[in-house]
Amino acid sequence: MTESDSRARSVYIWVCEGTWRASVDAALSLAPAGASFALLHVSSGEVPDAARGAAARRLGRGCEKIEIQTHGHAERVVVSASAQADLLIVARDGDQARLGPKSLGKTTRFVVDHAACPVLLVWPRSAPDVATIPPPPPHRPHPPDR
Repeated sequence: MTESDSRARSVYIWVCEGTWRASVDAALSLAPAGASFALLHVSSGEVPDAARGAAARRLGRGCEKIEIQTHGHAERVVVSASAQADLLIVARDGDQARLGPKSLGKTTRFVVDHAACPVLLVWPRSAPDVATIPPPPPHRPHPPDR
């Protein structure tokens, strides 16, 4: 085992209103043994979100609490913070009724596409049935070879 294998893994949990429970539950059940946790909350208002405190209680163990105030571009703040993490846990925040790309909101899509560490993407509730997958695009015939 190398030194990097034996150190505690840093798991950041992006705490968002409405989806934080799924992210915390995923951290508790799927994070590597010995992981250290940080609750990452990005807000644009002057009052910190109550979800961060509730997330800490649900986690039930010591954790770092990172509160970042921004006036726009929360996704860039989260991506920047991900450079300090070994794993970022994010919950889907878009269409929860069907599988597919619309299950991610614009901000979450940006984070998933640009994070500087691996991302664990979870459903905030049970995942929809696989029958909800959007149909494939129409088949376009290839032009004949010349």
